Amino acid sequence: MTRRVVVTGVGMVSPLGNSAAESWEGIKAGKNGIAPITRFDATGFPVTFAAEVRNFDPLPWIPKKEIKKMDLFIQYAVSAAFMALEDAKLAINEANAERIGVIVGSGVGGLPAIEEYHKVLLEKGPRRVTPFFIPMVITNMASGNISIMTGGRGPNSCTSTACATGVHAIGDSFRVIQRGEADAMIAGGAESCICATAVAGFAAARALSTRNDDPAHACRPFDKDRDGFVLGEGAGILILEEYEHAKARGAKIYCEVVGYAMTGDAFHMTSPPPEGEGAQRCMKKALEDAKMKPEDIGYINAHATSTMADAIETKAIKAVFGAHAYKLAVSSTKSMTGHLLGAAGGIESVFTAKALEEGMLPPTINLENQDPECDLYCVPNRAEKREIRAALKNSFGFGGTNATLVMRKI
Repeated sequence: MTRRVVVTGVGMVSPLGNSAAESWEGIKAGKNGIAPITRFDATGFPVTFAAEVRNFDPLPWIPKKEIKKMDLFIQYAVSAAFMALEDAKLAINEANAERIGVIVGSGVGGLPAIEEYHKVLLEKGPRRVTPFFIPMVITNMASGNISIMTGGRGPNSCTSTACATGVHAIGDSFRVIQRGEADAMIAGGAESCICATAVAGFAAARALSTRNDDPAHACRPFDKDRDGFVLGEGAGILILEEYEHAKARGAKIYCEVVGYAMTGDAFHMTSPPPEGEGAQRCMKKALEDAKMKPEDIGYINAHATSTMADAIETKAIKAVFGAHAYKLAVSSTKSMTGHLLGAAGGIESVFTAKALEEGMLPPTINLENQDPECDLYCVPNRAEKREIRAALKNSFGFGGTNATLVMRKI
């Protein structure tokens, strides 16, 4: 019999707050986390704004001497992981350490550290490059440091599938528990690449909004006037746990993870196929895995990044859900957080779990002139109270990689 998997803890660092609770309150209030860049001097850049994490202090979670060894994406991941474990009231000890694992991914890894120490190398020479440079930048060190610092000795891995990273990490962790290889997993994504190189690169690719005169209204998924995504940062972590294990210790349960799928477009480096064929297959396979019908889903937390691809995701949803597509709610929390790349699926899965728990639909803010090609109910501008039994989370990434999770109330 396949083991059931539930969510028992959540942790987060985001542009809306330095905890899951604060970030979720920001989502319900339609708070905007986008503002001019402070991380570096963006004067002269085509884009001068982003969704930065503010007032972050890792000291409650990470010893001071360890902080300098970690790039910011690792600090976010470790902090969010400890918050999630605390929320789950799950203590890792000698008795259970080998049954608790970690899969936390990053799409980009330590790009700011690469940028910084390349400059050090050129200006001051190779002897001035820190010995911690490599562990600061490689993507698996989010998972690695979480394992080291929490003591979890179960499966330890890292996904890096661009913007689908967080959902792939959660889905892969779901499979690990289903197979009986662990009783609990620390899963999600982390990212921090608001640096000159990343902004210049994404801007050169014409992927970013250039609404420099109005950052607060720059991220507008499904809106006819959208002109690109807004770069964000942070970490979203879930504690996934085998159902009977969670019940036996009296854990609070947010929801159950019941389906997962991943597919490939085999189409283009950065663009999905016009009808969203890969996304269609991914959603269908996730529903099949969950043994659910399209009519069972009440809410979709969309990938929708505020680019032209929002219309393609809408087409894919309509192809999969048929007439029911017009009865469910679809929203993009990226309208408030920006696009956290590898961390997006992590924080958005937390928001999806909270939506199920509280019966609250997150809004899509800045939806002022809805694109006729994005004609589903996108929860415009205000959160809405509505009981939902099951929800679906989409994440898609460069390289044509797709990921879908299905969650339900328990």
